[in-house]
Amino acid sequence: MTTRQRTLQKSAAAAIIALTAAGSAIGMPAPAQAAAPRVASTWSSLMYRSLTHDAQLTALRTSLAGQQKAVRQWTAEVTVATRAATVAQTRLTAATTAEKNARLRHAAARKALTAARLTLRTAGARKPHSRSAVTRASAAVTAATKAVATRKQQYQRYATALTTARVDASAATTRVSRANTEVATYTTATARTRQAIAALPAAATLATQAGTLSRTVVDQFRPAFQLADTTQVYGVTVNRTIAFAFKRMVDDARADGVQISGGGFRTKDRQIELRTINGCPDVWTAPSSSCRVPTAIPGRSLHELGLAIDISSGGRTISRSTKAYKWLTLHAKDYGFVNLPSEAWHWSITGG
Repeated sequence: MTTRQRTLQKSAAAAIIALTAAGSAIGMPAPAQAAAPRVASTWSSLMYRSLTHDAQLTALRTSLAGQQKAVRQWTAEVTVATRAATVAQTRLTAATTAEKNARLRHAAARKALTAARLTLRTAGARKPHSRSAVTRASAAVTAATKAVATRKQQYQRYATALTTARVDASAATTRVSRANTEVATYTTATARTRQAIAALPAAATLATQAGTLSRTVVDQFRPAFQLADTTQVYGVTVNRTIAFAFKRMVDDARADGVQISGGGFRTKDRQIELRTINGCPDVWTAPSSSCRVPTAIPGRSLHELGLAIDISSGGRTISRSTKAYKWLTLHAKDYGFVNLPSEAWHWSITGG
């Protein structure tokens, strides 16, 4: 495994966020800005997804593992909560019965007190007057009054216990309900994440799809290109469409011990100037191959669209014998770049 591959596998969701933030930091979007031709935005999006594929896959797998763990935890919670709810319901049933019995005993004590008072009034009014009968009736009223107070305290205690049992039973039911809801939620999330993993195209597939659009990107940019479509990547001016891919290529090459830079966008006037400097027989009609240094006819160079880069390494234009060229031949296609066979240093999205 190369350093580049290890770098791609370092992080999950945080990696995706960091990659996006990196694009914003250098003034480029990921993917390309909406002002660009739609096909350019599609190319940029495909390459972004390709180059962040491993991080996305890691993030999805990390999410899946977390979701599966949550399913197990909440399933266990359902068991515990159900058991607790059963205990709470049993206690509620017992508390309901105890409260009812205490209420009935309190009512009976009050009824007995009422009867004792009536007996006392009757004994006091009876002729001839019986002191002993009044004394007995008075004692009965006293005893009945104490019984009422005792039964009232007992009833209040059982009523409080019933309230507590109701609260506990309700909380236990809520706990079970929440646990079941969480199980359902994480089970659904797990299924969706599995689907997302299964549906995630391979990085190479995404890069290949972008490659099939490359020539159309060039064709649509020709009449619509503006300087505002460019941005800087480590001092190299390139089209925003390829900025993220180029930055990742430079970063990954550096991680593998290869330094690359180069010259990207240049104006049509500069292209004309180079045609003259490079000794082209005719600025406007002579083929590129007729120049001392191959130089495209003005209006045809992908440099004028910021979609080509003349790669240098260590401040020098690369050749086929350089470490940078050998690295590029192995990896550049992963970033959407193709070499122009006649120029080892020239890499673009079409190879032209």
